[in-house]
Amino acid sequence: MGYPPRLLSDGEKVVREFRPHWKAILGSVILGDLLLVAGVVIGVVTDQVLWGILGGVLAAIMVMGLPVIRWWFTRYVITNERIIVRSGVLARAGKEIPLEVINDVQFNQTVGERVFRSGDLLLESAGELGQSHFSDVPDPESVQTLIYRMREDRISALNTGVDATARLTNLANLHRDGVLTDSEFEEKKKKLLDEI
Repeated sequence: MGYPPRLLSDGEKVVREFRPHWKAILGSVILGDLLLVAGVVIGVVTDQVLWGILGGVLAAIMVMGLPVIRWWFTRYVITNERIIVRSGVLARAGKEIPLEVINDVQFNQTVGERVFRSGDLLLESAGELGQSHFSDVPDPESVQTLIYRMREDRISALNTGVDATARLTNLANLHRDGVLTDSEFEEKKKKLLDEI
């Protein structure tokens, strides 16, 4: 299930989408498995195998359920315009950071996280957003590089639009002042619009 296209703006494209690293639920899954095994063992020892299995399954679901559901419904989305984080099942929460306001992206990995190829990202942005910390990001170094590349592309695209608008305004002023003839103005305007 990808990020819904109806929530994207015109011209916006999803570049990368992922959940937190599976390491985030590893402890809960191991504990749930141990409880299941313990339930079976207790059932065999007490000669109540069915009740032992049911008790183990129930304990495993209680321990694993919420972390796995929280992990499944958390999404990181990087588009050509912004970074989006969505989480929650019934109650939803979201955060969006426009790429052009990001000043710095740092990643951090412990030795264990390097083994699992996961880590944390810290995004610093201008304005009221300040710092945003994201845990259990898969391959945080490549995500950092991707964010920088998308940020540069976004800023370049925004500047191109501003430059083109300024150049069109200058052409119109030259035409209005009689420096450019009608045909020269149309020719230069067409050439400029083709470049955009």
